[in-house]
Amino acid sequence: MNNSESGFTLLESLFVLSVFLIIASASAILLKSQFLSLEKQQFISQLKSDLLYGQQYAMSHQILVTVHILPEENYYYLREGHNKGFLIERAIPEAITIREGTMKLFFQFHPDGNINRFGTFIIIVDKVRYKMTFLIGKGRFYVAKE
Repeated sequence: MNNSESGFTLLESLFVLSVFLIIASASAILLKSQFLSLEKQQFISQLKSDLLYGQQYAMSHQILVTVHILPEENYYYLREGHNKGFLIERAIPEAITIREGTMKLFFQFHPDGNINRFGTFIIIVDKVRYKMTFLIGKGRFYVAKE
């Protein structure tokens, strides 16, 4: 009887499977850190966009728009006036901390686009500090890495 059947032994199959699992787990770890990095970058971009939207909404509808950042509750919102409906409600990711700087985390855009107070607040993303600065005048603002 001729034993011409060829195939892989159990040991060879287990070796290939273990190499595959090591490569797959390494890539999953790398993707998770990449995801967290993108999430943090996206948050700052989203916050800037939301503030610009609130300012434009105030000017186009000729109303007061209130911005309130609640770091202890991990979210922020924009709403018409004081007690009207929400324009935007967003969660703040756990890895991001927002702190008061020279201005409080509650401010308003007036119907002409101006902001009712000026100054800075701090956004901390993985020990990297960003400063969001609101300028006197037309409600302009920018974010800079400290």
